[in-house]
Order: sequence, then C-alpha cells, then structure tokens
Amino acid sequence: MTRTRLSRPFYFLWGTQSAANAADVLYIMALTVLVLDHTGSLISATLVPLFRSLSQMLSGLLAPLLIERFRLSRLLLLSQSGQFLFFGAMALYLGTQGSSASLAIVFVLIFAMSFLDGWTVPARNALVPRLTASREGLLRANGLLSVSDQIVQFAGWGLSGLIIVWIGTSYTLLLTAVIYAVAALLTLQVKEPQTASPADAGSAVHAESDAPLPSTRAVLSEGWKIIWRTPSLRALTAIDAIDMLGGSVWVGAFTLIFVQQALGQGEEWWGFINAAYFAGTIGGGFLVISAVRRIGSSLLRYMLIGMAGYGLLTFLYAVNTNLILALALVLLMGPFAELSIVTRRTLVQHSVDSTQLPKVLSAQATVLHLFFCISLLGMAWAAETFGIVKLYIFAAVLTCFAVAVGMVYAKSLRIAEERELHGH
Repeated sequence: MTRTRLSRPFYFLWGTQSAANAADVLYIMALTVLVLDHTGSLISATLVPLFRSLSQMLSGLLAPLLIERFRLSRLLLLSQSGQFLFFGAMALYLGTQGSSASLAIVFVLIFAMSFLDGWTVPARNALVPRLTASREGLLRANGLLSVSDQIVQFAGWGLSGLIIVWIGTSYTLLLTAVIYAVAALLTLQVKEPQTASPADAGSAVHAESDAPLPSTRAVLSEGWKIIWRTPSLRALTAIDAIDMLGGSVWVGAFTLIFVQQALGQGEEWWGFINAAYFAGTIGGGFLVISAVRRIGSSLLRYMLIGMAGYGLLTFLYAVNTNLILALALVLLMGPFAELSIVTRRTLVQHSVDSTQLPKVLSAQATVLHLFFCISLLGMAWAAETFGIVKLYIFAAVLTCFAVAVGMVYAKSLRIAEERELHGH
C-alpha cells in the first residue's frame, strides 16, 4: 500500500502552528520570569496562564461571529498577524521601560494576544478535513499535528529556561517576536480548496432568498445547538471535558508534589517523569501515524482502548512507589493517550458537516477552557484535602467514567465512524 500523501497547504498549516506553539511556550516562560522578578509573588505569576485561559474562553464564545464572515484561512492569518503585532508592541514596551514597566499594560496585551489565539485551534482543526482527501489522510494529519504539539511542548519547556538564562529575558522576547512573524508568514500559504466557506455559503443563500441575516444570538448559539442535537457530539464533548478534568493532574505543580510525597524524590526525578511522559506521547503519536489504515477502520474501538489503557496506567502509577516502574508507566501512557486524543478529534471532525464544524469546535474549545480553569482550582483543593495519591486515583476514575460515556453512546459514535468511513 502506498503512503497517504498530504497536501502542500496542510504542511504550511502544520508549520505555522508549530512555530506559533513554540512562540507561546517561550513568551509564557519569559513573562512568568519577568513577573516574578518584578513582584516576587507566585500568585502574580500564575495570572499569566489564568489570563490566557479566561481570554481564550471569551474568544471561543465570540468566534462564531467571525467564522460567519471570514474564510478559515483568513481568520487564521488575522489571528497570527495580530498576535505578532501585539507581541511586538509588548516586547518594544518592555525593552524601553525596563523595570518601570506597568504590569497592568503587560496583562492587557496578554489578554489581547490570547483572545486572538482563541480562534486558532478551532480554525486549525476545522481546516484539516478540508486539506485532506481521505480518511487515512485525516487521521495521519491529526497524528502529525498532535506529535508536533507534543515535541514543541517537550522541547520548548525544557529549552526555554536555558534560552532565558543564556540570552536574557529581553532577547528572548525578541526571539519570540521573530518566531511569531515566521508563523504569520507561513499562514499566507495556507489556501483552502476552491469550495465555498461557511461565510460564502451563508451569504449566497441569503442573497438568493433575500432572507434576513441571522441574528447575533443565533450565530453565537448555533455551535452549542448542534452539539446538543447531535448525540455523537454530545458524547465526544462530554468525554473531552472529563478528560480535561482528570488531565490537569499532569500540570507541573501536581507532578512535582507527587514525586516528592509519593515517590520520595526531588526535582531531578520530577524532570525524569515529565520527560518520560512527553517521550511517551511523542512515540505514541508516531505509532498512530504508522497505523492509520488499521485505526481508521475502527475509530471507536481504538478510542475506547486508548482511554481504558490510559486510565489503568494512571491508577497503577498512583499506587506505585517504585521509581523505575513509575518511569515505565508514564512512558507507556503516551501511546494510549495519543490513540485516544487523535481518534476523538477525527470522530468530531466527521460528526458534523464541514461548514458547521468551525462553530462546533469553537463551542467545544470554550467548554474545555472553562473546565481547565475549574479543574486547576478543584484539583488543588482535592490534593490538599485528600492527598496527592488519591488525586491521581480520582483522575483514573474520571477516565474510566469517560470510557463508560463512550460505551453508552457507542451506537451514535458508530454512526459518526460510518460517516468517516464513507466520506459522508
């Protein structure tokens, strides 16, 4: 069998998202260091990711208004270009003001950048099916995007600290601005196929029928209504939300506490655990890519296998105290986690018509940002109240609950899978 070839525009999309993700990691690390240096307050430093999540959640709520008016490739270009301009303004402001810079202005710029970034993931994931010609191509494209996301996260968080120490915060911000510019330039080459975009199609219908344009409320609520009316999307959104609740236990603070309290080790083993987890997800992504034909014919089965394996390994990790076994368990989690993530994303992309997909993805992104904020606060309380080991056991139980949701909605999910197999 010949390897499924992906289109040239997809590779530009892949490149722009990899560059943008690398820039995000660099600027979050640099700004966290900057805020800590200015205030000496850990609480102030945590405002950086909190502002980002809140802004992205608001952006997801309003994104359908823009999706109604612009092609996805144009919306992606607007997002990347705007982030470059806002970040350039921030870097210039910090470079000229130095220690006298106002953190209020910095946080306003962070909010503005994150608002633009809130369109990026829904636009990207909605573009992917339009840039791939087959079910194997779509699964392979999702796998490549997931692998590159993990590689950037793994390398970025590891190297960004060294870069800041080596060249300083100011030059790190300048380097980040250059990477944002590269992302914007690559976006210029992301061309959609010559078919009507959601905005174009909607405009044509209104022009031919002289029907009134949909109200703002109707546009904003459309994605939510589609999710509610489509059983497979309801199930997949619930599974993603549950996964987000449990997945927050792998945020750095929780993994560090687990290594210290459950494994009795210091920060060096924290680094080993993080490295093993990311290495597992990267390896898992490559395994998914290599098995696209087999997985593509049984998406639901492999999604449930991925979630069940991940939940079981999380439980074993929670009750284990052996260091080598802990490394092996987090390494093995990667393939199961990637199998679950990539198959779920592919099922979502084929559970709804491509013209409605961007609004559905925007609604889902809003839900996931909300659940992430709730999860961070809730899991922190649970760790302090019940202990870190029980927190990881709870995360494993949540994953098992997600598997149960998938089994309850198996019939609806099989319908989505058949849409994928038969190209709608």
